[in-house]
Amino acid sequence: MNKAESPLQLPVSVLNGAGKETEMSLASIGVLTVGDLMEFVPARYDDTRLKSPSDAAHDEKVTIEGTIQTEPSVMYYGKKKSRLTFKMLSGSHVINVTFFNQPYLKKKAGIGDTVTVTGKWDRHRLALSGQVLEVGQYKRETDFEAVYLLRNAIPLKLFRKLVLQAIELYGLYIEETLPADLLQKYRLMERKEAIRALHFPESQEEMKQARRRFVYEEFFYFQLKMQALRKVIREQSGGIVQKYDLAKLKKLIDSLPFELTNAQKKAVNEICADMKSPYRMNRLLQGDVGSGKTAVATLALYASVTAGYQGALMVPTEILAEQHAKSLHDMLESFGIHTALLTGTVKGKKRRALLEALASGEIDILIGTHALIQDDVLFHNLGLVITDEQHRFGVNQRRVLRAKGKNPDVLFMTATPIPRTLAITVFGEMDVSIINEMPAGRKAIETYWAKEEMLGRVLDFTEKELSKGRQAYVICPLIEESEKLDFQNALDVHAQLSSYYDGKFTVGLMHGRLSGDEKEAVMKSFSANELNILVSTTVVEVGVNVPNATVMIIYDAERFGLSQLHQLRGRVGRGSEQSYCMLIADPKSETGKERMTAMTETNDGFVLSEKDLELRGPGDFFGRKQSGLPEFKMADMVHDYRALETAREDAKTFIGSPSFWTGDEYHLLRAMLTESGVLSDEKLD
Repeated sequence: MNKAESPLQLPVSVLNGAGKETEMSLASIGVLTVGDLMEFVPARYDDTRLKSPSDAAHDEKVTIEGTIQTEPSVMYYGKKKSRLTFKMLSGSHVINVTFFNQPYLKKKAGIGDTVTVTGKWDRHRLALSGQVLEVGQYKRETDFEAVYLLRNAIPLKLFRKLVLQAIELYGLYIEETLPADLLQKYRLMERKEAIRALHFPESQEEMKQARRRFVYEEFFYFQLKMQALRKVIREQSGGIVQKYDLAKLKKLIDSLPFELTNAQKKAVNEICADMKSPYRMNRLLQGDVGSGKTAVATLALYASVTAGYQGALMVPTEILAEQHAKSLHDMLESFGIHTALLTGTVKGKKRRALLEALASGEIDILIGTHALIQDDVLFHNLGLVITDEQHRFGVNQRRVLRAKGKNPDVLFMTATPIPRTLAITVFGEMDVSIINEMPAGRKAIETYWAKEEMLGRVLDFTEKELSKGRQAYVICPLIEESEKLDFQNALDVHAQLSSYYDGKFTVGLMHGRLSGDEKEAVMKSFSANELNILVSTTVVEVGVNVPNATVMIIYDAERFGLSQLHQLRGRVGRGSEQSYCMLIADPKSETGKERMTAMTETNDGFVLSEKDLELRGPGDFFGRKQSGLPEFKMADMVHDYRALETAREDAKTFIGSPSFWTGDEYHLLRAMLTESGVLSDEKLD
């Protein structure tokens, strides 16, 4: 049956009790059809089973049965406000019951009556703040009642009535969308049964099984789209086969002044396999701060050059571009590779000469900022495009760079360790390589958590480091004073430290209100050791390499997420000297204390990113609401991550199987892919 012809697509007005006004109210919460009504997910369930006061948890919503011991009395106060109270005996407990603004209940029951009260239980005061009062022996059709987020659009009782009616009249038209082998493999409820159990569970176990089915379904649908998209991207990419010179690549690896870690070797192998394949590479390389991503990128670019192509590396800032250009030049010059740097400051004759050399193929590898994507930048034969800190560039900027060649291979790099759970969700259509090992001999940064009253000791310690010729970063969360937020700010701290170290050390200041050129100038002064201390907001976060900096002080550290703290800590520890990170924090919440403790216990960004995800949830993981995250009705990427990984593997198997594209039993899933725009109709023929 075509979805458009299904009775589930009928408007809610076909149900008794769903008049014009109700129909409009339901539309305001996104419920237009009978199917929408059935798929409206409960936010939670009220446990309506009778509880004994001794078994009820403090602050829990409970239902308790008992006998009224004192005459219910009503006290009026304020405008139209009242409080009804009585004592109730339940087992051996005498309970104080209160109902607010329901004076009419006084006429409903009296001394000696058996009643059931549903409300919030205060275990310490043996008190029940009542919401519902029922007289007589307890009678309830179900032990669990679904509660929905209706935003006051429609009364809960009416909504439940309409859902029940929809299931009774149209439930038989619910089609099964999951393949039979998956239902069997995971012992999942059938869709029809799961929808009924979702809204009207007969037991806690049935409720769990219904949820389990829909969590898997949501993840499976999502991953099916991701894997199909990946297949389409690969098949339509018409990539280039880069026949690189393996012997030359091995020679470069042997010439490196360090041994590649196993994680680096694995990443290089994965990237090279992509370059050799007929499909265009679409890979994310994520590695912790200092894990050696630049070395991997250099090897990939060199491999492309040995195959007869040019490479491009685009980074977000000029100072970062200069750093990368220097390290690539140092590694590749003796191998006859011509590298060049293009930024906004390269102008006039020098720029014209560079662009001519690029267009003729004389330049093998071009490193630069978004200056790389300007119209007059033409490559002779671009084979590999790498963007560093790829989230800093817009989709269009990345697309323009790709268009500089004929389907070049594309590698994205990021120093933000993204938890596996998020990586396979947000970057589901990409391949992901991970460098989760640190180069040998690198000293772990010692991290300490200090309360505000210990600031003097922190500054004295910093003075000792500065006296050895080292440098320090001081990070603050805000630029200037705010009446609402009593947090340290960059302007104040700069003034305080200038006064504290008066005449001994130079203190620089950097914040978001400086222009791009001003930021570059401050950063260059710090890199050249003309400034001993750099006071900054988080604009210093990504990629800057100052090996002489050994101290990182972070004021009000509880204001930052774990991943951000770890990124900031990674600005030090880049030289051979021991480095230190001081977290100045007085967190009031348990979460804040957990963050500080986690930072002092591990230097592993991937461990911290998982912890951050657990503490903050996926929406806030990047320090702001991340628009790239999919919205799931029931599934939770953090708590249900095993189901997410299982669904991903299953989706990969299905998309890779020829029978998925032809078998009748999969027609609904193929139709779903077409409807979502992942596939075109022709793909199904």
